[in-house]
Amino acid sequence: MDSGAFPAVLPRRRFLAAGAAALAASALPRRSFASAPALPRPSPQQLAWQRDQRAMFVHFGINTFTNREWGTGAESPRLFNPTALDPHQWARAARAAGFRAMILTAKHHDGFCLWPSRLTAHSVASSPWRHGHGDVVREFVNACRAAGLGAGLYLSPWDRHEPSYGDSPRYNDFYCGQLTELLTHYGPLQEVWFDGANGEGPNGKKQVYDWPRYRALVRRLQPQALMFSDAGPDLRWIGNERGLAGDPDWSTVDPSVVPFPGASGPAVTRMLQHGDPNGSAWRPGEADVSLRPGWFYHPAEDARLKTVEELVAIYFGSVGRNAKLLLNVPPTPEGLLHHGDVDRLAAFQARLQYLFDQDLAVGGKLAWRGPVGELELANPAPLTLAVLQEAVELGQRVAAYRIEGQTLQGAWVGLSRGATIGMCKLDRFTAPPVRRLRLTIEATLAPPLPVRLAVYSA
Repeated sequence: MDSGAFPAVLPRRRFLAAGAAALAASALPRRSFASAPALPRPSPQQLAWQRDQRAMFVHFGINTFTNREWGTGAESPRLFNPTALDPHQWARAARAAGFRAMILTAKHHDGFCLWPSRLTAHSVASSPWRHGHGDVVREFVNACRAAGLGAGLYLSPWDRHEPSYGDSPRYNDFYCGQLTELLTHYGPLQEVWFDGANGEGPNGKKQVYDWPRYRALVRRLQPQALMFSDAGPDLRWIGNERGLAGDPDWSTVDPSVVPFPGASGPAVTRMLQHGDPNGSAWRPGEADVSLRPGWFYHPAEDARLKTVEELVAIYFGSVGRNAKLLLNVPPTPEGLLHHGDVDRLAAFQARLQYLFDQDLAVGGKLAWRGPVGELELANPAPLTLAVLQEAVELGQRVAAYRIEGQTLQGAWVGLSRGATIGMCKLDRFTAPPVRRLRLTIEATLAPPLPVRLAVYSA
């Protein structure tokens, strides 16, 4: 089995392929197929991003050396001195644990830059590390590429060190200058990560970010990169830092509800958590959470890692609800991932491999009658898990479904039901041994396409 939890694209023989004509003839509660509008679709970059399922967040910076979560901006660059920095160790651990990308905090709210920015002295160039000639961002992207991982960078809009912060036009020029350095000096990036953190500058004024300008700069300098923020435009925050998407979770949104990063209110929270089946923009969710209580490394948290069971629950609540999991694993002041963190990641991956070890749908016989697909298992088994996947490259269509199983005595029992499916829907249940499965598509937004099904017993 590959190091991912389960195949991103199931073999064609496992399709529960509901033909559009057959379903169109059924009495499904859905929009009229004749008048159904064209659905939003993912770009090739968004599709590949969603299929990756998991990425690792790497919070590393001056806070790592002050044992704080948020720096003030007054920290001396002389504090930054990792004695054994090895991003290749980060990348090897990520790859072995099933992650397909990493995102680095190139600059956090304290303003300290992990690359030698020409626009500020508050960077690694003023530190004793590598005698002032080091570049963490360079070593990070090189390690990602060597391990076959996508590389992403986070550049905090809030900068508590920069004197121009709060003088909005001046700081926007400064920020775009730093963004340009990151977008032009390090090769292709998969993701550019923004948040909406905002505050007052030394002049007492709140900074007004020029989001249209920032986005246009990314589009021009890194046209293949995906931009993440509350307001996208390509990827959206899922609305919490617990790593849990809403259920249901649509990849489509109404952009007007979350017009800029940092917007708040009940409608914003609902849109971030659930998306909108009638939304006009394809903006899948990314669910961020930290392996530790904090985002930066703190020695006191070495014994407070999330358990394997907690990580599996987060996986089912993110990847299993059509989102992507972004799990933060912070390096130590030495510049290495702590051995306990690496061991926990390995145990997490081993548990997923156990859960998805053998697809019992392989070799089964399936048949469709209208909106109902029946799958006869080659060997009856007590199932505990179903994996469903839509062909989302043509839009997210299923709006309601249910799964039933036929026992050895011939009775049909309900196993699970849900609203939408999307890139991936994971359903866990407890069932007696069953010999046949029945998947019923109860509602769709447009003529349905093949739904892929795998089932497991763990």
